[in-house]
Amino acid sequence: MTMPPTVSVVIPLYNGAPWIGATLDSLTTQTLPDWEAIVVDDCGPDDGGATIVRTWPDPRVRLVRMAENGGPVRARNFGVAQAQGRYVAGLDQDDLCRPERFARQVAWLDANPDIALVATQAEQLIGDAVSPMSYAVETTPALVRWLSWIENPLVWSTVMVRAEIAHRMEPFTRPDILYAEDFDLYHRITAHGGIARLDTPLLLYRQHDGGASKRFVDTMQASATRVLTENHSDLLGAADSAAIADLLINYNMAKLPVPDRATLIALGEGMARLERGFIARHAPTASDKVRIERETALRWYRICRAGLRAGTLTLADIAASAQPPLLGGGSAALLSSAAIGAVRRVRQVLAA
Repeated sequence: MTMPPTVSVVIPLYNGAPWIGATLDSLTTQTLPDWEAIVVDDCGPDDGGATIVRTWPDPRVRLVRMAENGGPVRARNFGVAQAQGRYVAGLDQDDLCRPERFARQVAWLDANPDIALVATQAEQLIGDAVSPMSYAVETTPALVRWLSWIENPLVWSTVMVRAEIAHRMEPFTRPDILYAEDFDLYHRITAHGGIARLDTPLLLYRQHDGGASKRFVDTMQASATRVLTENHSDLLGAADSAAIADLLINYNMAKLPVPDRATLIALGEGMARLERGFIARHAPTASDKVRIERETALRWYRICRAGLRAGTLTLADIAASAQPPLLGGGSAALLSSAAIGAVRRVRQVLAA
């Protein structure tokens, strides 16, 4: 009798011929060999990717086919339902695993039974160039959970979940939260255990124009706004939760420049309310509280800098918004951005 694998990695496939071969190649280099790959054919018009998988020489790779095209969320759920491993790993058809990924995540989950989901740090791959991503450099479970209150802190293709929990969740990921279903899962799964991240980059996240994050930005942002609204309504009330979620998605996650002082003040007050509520509810350790405050201040600095550089904010606007505090050097560190913004405002006046 064949023993079930340790890891089931689920890969939705839709017109994936240009990438799926390299993705499967990255699995063959895993130092933990006890895995199965369930590639879910979502009935795309180009059958080339399915042909590659169907003829793949490694017996650990198997192709399953949807009855009809259902989209990436339903395809993933279909694959998870068939997973036989102790752990379920997420992976998109165009991303590449580093050799130690499965071994390190399995060891970490085995050693931390209170954690339901663990991700890893990632690097981005643009063409042949590898570069860091803008996620927090060092994390703890408390920090990851806090960051999920204000942004999406994890790359889906790095995620590994305990299979017993994945199979209990119905649905595993919600199809109506399209392109933010992973973000939604990180909130829903906390009813079953913690979420965490290994800080070593163990995945190459491929950036290209065909990726969903590039093609469906509006849908992704609307879904992410819904996730935050639903999850903060008990703390903030329905109206304030919706308003603050919209501000966080636009100016913290999408990194648009804040347009005026009133918006900046509303965003700052909203972030401060959430931070106070998180600390009161979850009672992080003193060291985790310092990490939370530092990462929040870093994001506030970036928000202020973007507005200054765009010329939509001034240093006086930032001084008027006292919460959360600026990182380190405060407004002095933003002088160069303020100067750039001032020049832009002058040019706009001259051009008018």
